[in-house]
Amino acid sequence: MKTIYSKFLVVLLAVFAVGCSDDDKLSHTNVSAVEALYAPADNVFMDLGAPGSASFEWQGAVAEDNGVVLYDVMFDKEGGDFSNPVFVAPADGNGFQKMLTMTFTQLNQVATLAGIESESNGKLIWTVRSSKGLNFVMSPVKRTIEVRRPAGFPAPDQLFITGTASEGGADVNAALPFKKTGPSTFEIYTKLKAGEYQFITRKSGTPEVFYVNEQGGLRQDGSVTYSGEEKVYRLRINFSDGTTNMIEVSKIELWFPPLSSAMFEYTYAGAGKWEALNKRIEFKQESWGRDERYKFKVTLVNGATTTTEYLGSVNRDNNRPDANTAASFWYLLPVESDNYDFTFKFMGSLDMANVNALINLSGDAPAYTHSFTAI
Repeated sequence: MKTIYSKFLVVLLAVFAVGCSDDDKLSHTNVSAVEALYAPADNVFMDLGAPGSASFEWQGAVAEDNGVVLYDVMFDKEGGDFSNPVFVAPADGNGFQKMLTMTFTQLNQVATLAGIESESNGKLIWTVRSSKGLNFVMSPVKRTIEVRRPAGFPAPDQLFITGTASEGGADVNAALPFKKTGPSTFEIYTKLKAGEYQFITRKSGTPEVFYVNEQGGLRQDGSVTYSGEEKVYRLRINFSDGTTNMIEVSKIELWFPPLSSAMFEYTYAGAGKWEALNKRIEFKQESWGRDERYKFKVTLVNGATTTTEYLGSVNRDNNRPDANTAASFWYLLPVESDNYDFTFKFMGSLDMANVNALINLSGDAPAYTHSFTAI
C-alpha cells in the first residue's frame, strides 16, 4: 500500500512540475514595448553618398521575468505600417543592445529596397520591436529619416548583357557575361547592332535590370536603344558611383617592338574573342640573336578621337615559354606604351612558322589570355 501511495505522489509531483514549467515558459516570453526612440532626431537628413554611419538608439523594454530583451529595428517606406517592412535588422550585439549602427552604404541598400531612386531624395520610417525571440511587441512610436541616395548601386556578384542589340539577342539564356574587374566594377568586350539592350544580374528567376541613360549614367529597370552601325565596344560599368564608359574597339594588332610595327591584325570572332588565322611569325635578327618580343596594340575610337592602349605581360621582362610554362604567362593586362617593357616572348618553335592566333577577352574566361597554335 505504501508503495502504491509513493508512486502516486511521484506522478502527481511530475504533472505539477510540467504544468508549472509550461506556465513559466509562457510568462517568460512577455516583454513591454519600447516607449521612446532617442536617435536619430525625427526628420533628420542624411546624404548617403558621403562616408559615415547612423546610430539608432531607443529606450529599453522590460521583460516579465526581468531577463534580457532582444531588439529589431524595422524600416519601411514613407506611409507604411511595418506590416511588410522593407528591411529588418537585429540590434548591435546580436540583438541585445539598445542601439543599431549602420553605415551609409547599408542604409543606401535599405533606401534601394524602399524604391528610392539613385541621385534623389526620399524618406524612410523606422521603429523598434522587442521580444525574447517570441511574441514580438511593436513600439507605438516611429521616426522618419530623409535620405539622399548617391548615384551608385549595390554591386551584384555577376552581370550579363541581353537584348536584341546584343550578340546573344533577346534570349536571356544566351546573354553574355561581364568580367568582374573589382568589388563594384565590370567590363565586357562585345558587338552591338541596331536594337535594344540592358544588363541583368542573373539568367533565371527575377534578376535586377540596369541600363545606361542618355547622360551615360547607370539606371535601374529599363533598356537603351542602339541605332548605330554594328561595331565592337568595350563597356565598363562602375556600380559604386553609377558611371559607365563605352568606347569602340576599332582594331587589335600583334605589336612587334623589334620593328616598331604591327605584325598582323586580328579579326573579331564574337563573344569577346579575336582570331588571326594562318599568319606568319618571323623573329628579327639582331647581332646578339633573334628578337621575339611582342605585345598587343588596341586602337579605340570615341567619336572623332582615336587613342591607343596596349595589352601585355604582368612581368616587365620574360624568358621564352615552353611546354611547361604556367598558363598565367599568357594572361593579358593593360601595360605601358614602352616598346619593350612588359612584352611577351614567342616560343622558339614559332620562328618562321604559320599560326592560328587567338585573343580571349570574354567575361567567362578566368583571365584575359591569348595563344598561338602552329599549323
